[in-house]
Amino acid sequence: MENLKKEKYDKAVAYFKQGYNCSQSVVASWCDEVGLDLDTALRISCGFGGGMGRLREVCGACTGAFMILGMKYGKINGVDMKAKPKNYEVIQAFAKRFKEENGKDTIVCREMLGLVGPSVPMPAERTEEYYRKRPCAEIIGIASGLLCEFMNV
Repeated sequence: MENLKKEKYDKAVAYFKQGYNCSQSVVASWCDEVGLDLDTALRISCGFGGGMGRLREVCGACTGAFMILGMKYGKINGVDMKAKPKNYEVIQAFAKRFKEENGKDTIVCREMLGLVGPSVPMPAERTEEYYRKRPCAEIIGIASGLLCEFMNV
């Protein structure tokens, strides 16, 4: 499992360094395992980057992981009252582990990054300086790698 965890960590970071946002990077690194084609994975997760469209709310890496967990454990039958709490249980357990792995008691983007409020829609240019001052690549890698514990792979 450690090899797969490192592989998923590295794959998500590579997507991020290609210019994809945090949510896209996590979802793209797992799309094959949940039956999503890459184009759909990138489109569906696009608006969740920067804590939901750079609103700096729930971390995009975390929401990307939630999407993957929803693909695996999500409720698809409206009257299946066992599936909904199972999905929520998995999401809550992932959020707890995500906080532990990041050493923060939050999954909120702005709190994780020490920012205040939403950001302008235009993201900062991805330069070496950007990667040095922002922990986003590591957070994305952690989220993607951590999914190994929850996907039974």
